[in-house]
Amino acid sequence: MTKKMKNIALIFAGGVGKRMDNGALPKQFLEIEGKPIIIYTLEVFEKNKNIDGVVVSITPGWVDYLSNLVRRFDLKKVLKIVEGGETSQLSQLHALNAMKDFVTDQTVVLIHDGVRPLINDDVIDKNIDSVKKNGSGVTVKKAIETVVLVDGQGQEISKVLDRDKYRMAVAPQSYYFKDIYSQHLEANKKGMINFIDSAQLMQFFGHKLFFIEGTTDNIKITTPVDYYIFKGILEAKKINQIFK
Repeated sequence: MTKKMKNIALIFAGGVGKRMDNGALPKQFLEIEGKPIIIYTLEVFEKNKNIDGVVVSITPGWVDYLSNLVRRFDLKKVLKIVEGGETSQLSQLHALNAMKDFVTDQTVVLIHDGVRPLINDDVIDKNIDSVKKNGSGVTVKKAIETVVLVDGQGQEISKVLDRDKYRMAVAPQSYYFKDIYSQHLEANKKGMINFIDSAQLMQFFGHKLFFIEGTTDNIKITTPVDYYIFKGILEAKKINQIFK
């Protein structure tokens, strides 16, 4: 009998890294200090005591490559690796389909980008708590620059907004399995496959969203600049450990 999970991570990393200019290697497999970016991400969920399992949706054609990495880095919680879809939304749906045997309606699913390796235990735990209390948990971080509203036509700024009232939605974004899966199925049935993220999808179908405050360093590694920022943060953490 398959063990049912209380909390399961859905890691999607279906991109090919067009903005990284790194040749044929998808960005999630770029290495820093001998370890691919996606492994840094997976290790955080592997070590978190509240995460029971992980399902990964990866770039088509790279399942075996990631499977070998999972074995190499001894990641025990990775239950399945499936091929992603045409959009990030479809990649998530593929992973949700793959986890059906491991979950109940009350399983909490944490949806996270494979190229956000600077997630931490506190944010993961707060996501789980928020779902149990409110039915959803969307990680956000404060806007640190001035936010403006533009008209979309010319270059005129329509309004300068109060950034203290605004947040940037990042990841994880978390829900009960029954809620997120049913809405993904409904969206797919209607041919709606381009929601920006699960928060937009869930709100479209009438679900209330609740946020938890994340950290400013929870960056998504999309460009070469992001890659070097992540590398610098790792080096800084190593220095801090040496001089403690």
